[in-house]
Amino acid sequence: MDSVAPDWLAKALIPWFEQNQRSELPWRQPGTTAWGVLVSEVMSQQTPVARVAPAWEAWMAAWPTPADLASAATGDVLRAWGSLGYPRRALRLQACAERIAEHHGNVVPRQLDQLLELPGIGTYTAAAVAVFAYRQRHPVVDTNVRRVVARLAGERDAGTATTKRDLAAMEALLPADEETASDVSIAIMELGALVCTARSAGCEVCPLRERCEFASRGLKPLDGPSRKPQRYAGTNRQVRGLILNELRSSQGTIPRARIDAVWSQEAMRNEALAQLLEEGLVESDGAGNFGFPGSL
Repeated sequence: MDSVAPDWLAKALIPWFEQNQRSELPWRQPGTTAWGVLVSEVMSQQTPVARVAPAWEAWMAAWPTPADLASAATGDVLRAWGSLGYPRRALRLQACAERIAEHHGNVVPRQLDQLLELPGIGTYTAAAVAVFAYRQRHPVVDTNVRRVVARLAGERDAGTATTKRDLAAMEALLPADEETASDVSIAIMELGALVCTARSAGCEVCPLRERCEFASRGLKPLDGPSRKPQRYAGTNRQVRGLILNELRSSQGTIPRARIDAVWSQEAMRNEALAQLLEEGLVESDGAGNFGFPGSL
């Protein structure tokens, strides 16, 4: 089996992407700013795209620039985050917006090192913004990319976390031209999302099957998920979510009795509330009333 050369990969993959991409995703529409790309990437972490799309549209309508989000009331930000999960991401995104507005002229920086200095922006998100918004050449590796790259090399499981080896393997597949490399990055991610999925390799319709070791050897995806799904029902996360939902239902503060009503087990309820207070997601007036930051 021939090795997968970057030029061959680009010629095979980019036309497939042009025909099959999810063009309905709102952040792929013409005119989307680097800020819009950054917001979409932060929202999409551990959250299905179907839930992200309407939230992203509402968010960008309310805060189309970093300065708009930076000046927003934190309570409004947390309400707008809604059911996206992991609400600390909303606080980090607002802190990121403040940094961009104050230190980068209200424009998301282009350079990877400057992106990495932004609050809450890690290796993946920084590379994604540089590649998808600014058309640069960097390895962007998420679960879908890891899977495709691993299968090209004849591996059945890409593992559960991105390693330096994964980044090096992806970089080796990128053409030298920056714009073409950017196209390959988004196309290979889309291939993993739509065709080369965890449950079905889709080799019969894959544009890379000619030089894919996984397809050549007739391998099949591993049975079951590559990692055990996290339990939600009855966990601390569920209790925290119930408390935050109760706060979202009010424009002001709520008494402790309404928080006590969301969960019957006092110890779990107290632990969840204490964590929310410590993380700055909830504030108390000291007299038994609670609200989002800035509502007291």
